[in-house]
Amino acid sequence: MATKVFLNLPVKDLEKSKAFFTGLGYSFNMQFTDEKAACLILGENIFAMLLVHGYFKTYTRKEICDAQTHTEVLIALDAPSKEALRSTIDTAVSLGGTLYAEPQDHGWMYQHSFADLDGHQWEFMYMDETLLPNME
Repeated sequence: MATKVFLNLPVKDLEKSKAFFTGLGYSFNMQFTDEKAACLILGENIFAMLLVHGYFKTYTRKEICDAQTHTEVLIALDAPSKEALRSTIDTAVSLGGTLYAEPQDHGWMYQHSFADLDGHQWEFMYMDETLLPNME
């Protein structure tokens, strides 16, 4: 069983991407960060490797998806509260991200999302499991 998760995402401008995620309050593992890659720390054992296109291509024979027009992945992360979730979304938009869906409130789960500078879709959700409907 895996003990760490590494998402690999192609980015056009590494410095702009680093500034975007730093503005959202995230940090980077500098041990795995250089001019062609940055290790974004998403959680205790969850990381996103932001790789410039040329470097990303060394890991695949396929073309890189244009995330502005196609969806290659939906990244879903939890938030500690609805307020923290809303703040994250608002900050992402103020840093140049875009909204791509309206917020959804399911009672027990609230979710909202943004696309980063390269079009990668980030979904944030707050769940109150005490309000989870009984499925019996």
